[in-house]
Amino acid sequence: MATISFRLRKTSQDKHPILVRLSMGRGKEYQSKTGFTINPKDWNEESRLPKGNNEDNKRLRNDLKTLDAYIDNNVNKSLGKGEMIDKYWLDAQINGCFNRKDKKDSSLLTNHIKYIIANANTRKIKGTNKIGLSKGRVRSYNTFLNLIERYQKEKLKKDIHFLDINQPFVEKLTNWLLNELGLSVNYSGKVLANLKAVCNDAERNLIEVNEYAKNIEVFKEKKEDRIIQILSFDELELLKSISLEGAKDNARNWLVLGCYLGQRVGDLMKINKNNIRLEQNYLFVDLTQEKTGKGVTIPIYDDYSRNILLNKLPYPIEPQKFNNHIKSVCKLAGITQEVQGKKTNPKTKRKELGVYPKYELITSHCMRRSFASNHYGKMATPLIIGITGHSREDEFLKYIGVPEDKDYNAKEFLRQLEKYNKANKTKSNLKSV
Repeated sequence: MATISFRLRKTSQDKHPILVRLSMGRGKEYQSKTGFTINPKDWNEESRLPKGNNEDNKRLRNDLKTLDAYIDNNVNKSLGKGEMIDKYWLDAQINGCFNRKDKKDSSLLTNHIKYIIANANTRKIKGTNKIGLSKGRVRSYNTFLNLIERYQKEKLKKDIHFLDINQPFVEKLTNWLLNELGLSVNYSGKVLANLKAVCNDAERNLIEVNEYAKNIEVFKEKKEDRIIQILSFDELELLKSISLEGAKDNARNWLVLGCYLGQRVGDLMKINKNNIRLEQNYLFVDLTQEKTGKGVTIPIYDDYSRNILLNKLPYPIEPQKFNNHIKSVCKLAGITQEVQGKKTNPKTKRKELGVYPKYELITSHCMRRSFASNHYGKMATPLIIGITGHSREDEFLKYIGVPEDKDYNAKEFLRQLEKYNKANKTKSNLKSV
């Protein structure tokens, strides 16, 4: 049974803070500031309430009695719902009773996410000497914040504190993401990755965090479950050959460019004349990738793409419209073969595995993958990675769904050595003639 009492906290000030103590038995005691203060001369130690010697003290006495009844009533409600009762729960009851909200409480998960967003321009980028989060990363944090606020409102009915983030909490959140919202495995995994990142950042800022937060497991879709859609060189030729006008022609040109430049759609749509460089008849596109902050230079060898960049640069399109247009364009180009893939069911809002006409599965994500897949094996992998911006070869191979060839470097070494020895042998033969 809950026991509620009040006491003063002694200070050097004329007025002392009034604390509320909640005892749940078996050593479970929690204490918080009520937000009220009083001169110790006006405090009745026997009743543990203010004396009724003036109007202010009478009002304060009534406020504390109201708080006592409010906490006592909500203890039973929370126990019935299986909610955790702790110091943060007690703080919430005080704020709820008097309609207060401590917006600067650093122990709240949402407040630290807001802190990260508010200070995005001065935050150091991990692994670099640069500061300032990219627009895409800030957008990701904003989406994460909205999702957490929704979870608090719909499921928990309370704010999340960093000490709340234990294993049962993470398991319930994961279940909500996958089974109730129907989000994809990869997206749900990214939510947990953001949660772990925010917890780690909070701890670096000397905020007390549940020890389990370090052990949050971030997951991705199984390799065998990933189905990657690309446009082959032959399919790109089909796209180039059809006659189109207006918005469809513009979308087709972006699609072809994207498959030859190997960049994310956000970076692609920002290309203008300042990014295009012509040197000794060689054409290059220079840009800085928004997500990674990496500067890349892409050589243009395809005549169709060269003509677009020099004479008919497309105008930017909003991503959703672009995805709609390129499906229509691919259909007109005859890219209609039935293939296995995942497509979002508009009723369930979940991706479902099935067999669909290929054009229905083409999105902006296919462009960078098409570039990487089409050139893999034809060009040295480091050269391709230098354009796509991947950090490591193993990440690149996962991206295009190719198993890592552990013998690749050894074989390449032997090929280069054989080439070197042949060249030296030829030189030696020429000298002996």
